[in-house]
Amino acid sequence: MAVVDRPSLIRNDFDRQIGQLFMVGFDGTTVNDQIKSLIEDYHVGSVLLTAQNLKSAEQATRLVLDLQNIAYQAGYEIPLSIALDQQNGGLNSLYDEVHIRQFPSAMGLAATRSTKLAKEVAKATGQELSAVGVNWILGPVLDVPANARNQSLGVRTMGDDPQEVSRYGVEFLKGYHEACLATCGKHLPSYGDLEVLGAQTDVPIIAQSLQKLSQTALNPFRTTISQGLDAVMVCGLATIPTQVDVVNACISEHIVQVLLRTDMHFQGVVLSDWSEMDALIHNFGVESSIVMAFRAGYDVVCLCGSFTVQQGAINCLKLGVENGTVDRPKIEQSMQRVLDLKSRCTSWEKALNPGGIDHLMQLQPLHANLSSAAYNSSITVVRDQKTFLPLSTRLDSERELLLLTPLLKPLPASAAHQKLNAAPDGTAYDQTSVWDSSSSIMSGERIFQELGRAMSRQRNGRVLHTSYTANGLRPIHEDLIDRAGAVVVVTADAGRNRYQNGFAKHVSTICRMSSISNGDGTEKPFIVVSVSSPYDFAFDQSIGTYVCTYDFTEAALQALVRILFGELQPIGVLPGSTQNEQRLQQSTQQHWLVENWNEERDSYPLEVLLESVRGQHSSDPESILAGVSSKTFLLRCANVEEAHFVVRSSNRKELYGFCSTYYFMSTAVGAIGSIIVDPNQRKLSIGRSLYHRAMRMLAQKNGIKKYQLGTRIPNIFLGIPTVDTAEHRRLRQWFVNMGWKIASSQMRLNMILRNLPTWNPPDGLSHTLSNPDIKFDLVYGMGYAEAVLDHVRMHSTTGVYEIYQLALADKASCGIIRAKRPDDGSILASLVLYKSDSKLAGFVPALGDTKVLAGGISSPIISPSISDPASLMQGLLLLGIRQIKKQGANAIVLDCIESDKAAGNLVVLGFSTLHTFEELTCETSTWAMIS
Repeated sequence: MAVVDRPSLIRNDFDRQIGQLFMVGFDGTTVNDQIKSLIEDYHVGSVLLTAQNLKSAEQATRLVLDLQNIAYQAGYEIPLSIALDQQNGGLNSLYDEVHIRQFPSAMGLAATRSTKLAKEVAKATGQELSAVGVNWILGPVLDVPANARNQSLGVRTMGDDPQEVSRYGVEFLKGYHEACLATCGKHLPSYGDLEVLGAQTDVPIIAQSLQKLSQTALNPFRTTISQGLDAVMVCGLATIPTQVDVVNACISEHIVQVLLRTDMHFQGVVLSDWSEMDALIHNFGVESSIVMAFRAGYDVVCLCGSFTVQQGAINCLKLGVENGTVDRPKIEQSMQRVLDLKSRCTSWEKALNPGGIDHLMQLQPLHANLSSAAYNSSITVVRDQKTFLPLSTRLDSERELLLLTPLLKPLPASAAHQKLNAAPDGTAYDQTSVWDSSSSIMSGERIFQELGRAMSRQRNGRVLHTSYTANGLRPIHEDLIDRAGAVVVVTADAGRNRYQNGFAKHVSTICRMSSISNGDGTEKPFIVVSVSSPYDFAFDQSIGTYVCTYDFTEAALQALVRILFGELQPIGVLPGSTQNEQRLQQSTQQHWLVENWNEERDSYPLEVLLESVRGQHSSDPESILAGVSSKTFLLRCANVEEAHFVVRSSNRKELYGFCSTYYFMSTAVGAIGSIIVDPNQRKLSIGRSLYHRAMRMLAQKNGIKKYQLGTRIPNIFLGIPTVDTAEHRRLRQWFVNMGWKIASSQMRLNMILRNLPTWNPPDGLSHTLSNPDIKFDLVYGMGYAEAVLDHVRMHSTTGVYEIYQLALADKASCGIIRAKRPDDGSILASLVLYKSDSKLAGFVPALGDTKVLAGGISSPIISPSISDPASLMQGLLLLGIRQIKKQGANAIVLDCIESDKAAGNLVVLGFSTLHTFEELTCETSTWAMIS
């Protein structure tokens, strides 16, 4: 269609300006008198389409084009915004089995652990909507659940980690923008912690204060706003304790003007939630609700109620402006924001010439492959304690497989919904009804019929299928369980539908008891599959094999079948903090925004934090942090990648917590070097948030072989500090809860030799230096690096290589004592000597905190071929002590001795224990298993 330039009417037409500030919905799948009047007579700027308006891609394209044509003929300067809520999974407003692809829900995409995949899916979704004429998507959902066990948004969210939600939210945003759609982040301030949901017309209540929300749930909004979010939907919420002048966020100037505009610097469109506006209108009336909403700072109010309410709302705003209740300049600002949004996503050329079915057909092959890849990557095997998967290895083809599914309403976005009357395809599949086939409840059970048939086809064996309800286990269920060789129970939101939880546990008990009744000790394989919220049994270890699909669309269930029978390897993981079973138990804990360390910004606040922690132990002159400064953590070593994180208050310029991490390339080990939390901010999950961020970062290192708690360099915490106190016991348990196996810890000690000027070697020990088979020497500088570092590589552990590098590079202040074999010069043992003014000393705070002039001995390495390593160690140390004594030092710090047993030999030399730690390590392969 040819498009001509439109005259600019809106600037001089008050009615047209008012109309731009409303988004309206209507009933029906074709243009009716209601929507036609709202466009022609009331000049509404935006139309919201829902599933009730849309039956197919072809019909949707026709409907949208009709709406735009009406607007064009009515003299609109710029096209209508056509908005749609298309959240994928089972939550699509537009579904067409042929032309619109099905993609995983937001949580399903987060489970893939691929931000690239998330962006590609968002782009594909946007391209399909754009083809039918939609130009504004009401997404992404940016809510962060505060309680994974009891969250109302289900799989619409991306998990309970604010940083992950931010990361995926940005990728969704980029994908939608590449498809030329306007975006709308929702639901500010957050639906993530609804404590009370009253009647449908009541205002929901959120349990967190705005201050706490600012530290957690608001972070995804801040991040996406900084990346170009076009609009924000504000939901109707009261807060406990309330921090606003009125009871509802929808009509709170504090939420819109202070929080969103001032604090978050948002310049885009602020949109109301239509369901909450309906509740407001019910409680306050049309007049008050509309005036209060626009006075609070709304740009667009969404109304999907009756035509009478929509007319009244528009007229109320017009009257409010005319009588001065609503400022006209605010209206003009809002109108400009709306026009700016539209200019970025539409034009008359685009609106009147949509791509339609032809374009969708071109997109279909690529999008079909993308859908399959996304679902294949999202299916998550949370647990498989007894290796029941794949079923193909546990179930003989002659045995029957039983599928038990709840009765659910078919998803509009499911092919199963389109095929309710499809006939069986001849596979060995039995749909057994517990109820009379004429019962109206039967229609809900058919959504899983295709799952049963697919399972039968995949295994080439018989599958029995029946449903269950709140009536619980019936005799027919018991008979089928007894008959079957394996049982699969499907649940959907068992947290809310408690009968599903009880039913699954009952069946689990029967299957466990089968080993006794069979007499052969073989337990009947039992698998629970959650097809909606993954939290049904995420916390319940009694369900030994637990799989999550995140939705029950046909594409999701097809991927599930391939994984159940071993055709695909499951690679999905539970999103957010629930990736680790130990962390699942702590999911109600608060989450904090963790930021990357910025040396210029954070160095002084870290000094203040360290002083605060030291103040707790002011009575202990040898506390672990006594000699630590912000510079102690910064290695700046070529072979070490370091990344440090902070939780901070930007307003107060304080650090609440600090975490240091190091990736030692020489040994492919990732280490957490410290987690330090302000004593006044303890038990608020700051340390937990820092820890999770650090572990996620380390897990992304290519080639990483091992994780470690504690570092030799910097020598601050060699592991978990060991002191027989309640605080130490709590700290140990904290790391146990994180998944670390304390039983495998290794003792590490820092030791000190005091009163060096009066020290003399114990009688009889000097003979260790007279062994003719060993020659000792003291060398300095990089000229000796090749031989020394080869020796270190062969026999050392994490951090030691870097210590020797620093020592060799600092010829003026460090030396290496070597024990060599005289005949061939091969190095049998070595250690590092260093002065208090050396660079290395800066990473050993115990040396600087001795209150006297001290020297250091570090990293003794003894070849395992030595028959008497203890004597050789004493010989090395004797030479080291003598050398440091000659330099006039009063004490010597010996850092990182590898066991308390070795300490016994050192006590003979005059050393005493300064600090003791438990170093923890874990192979990455083992960590993956326990995570």
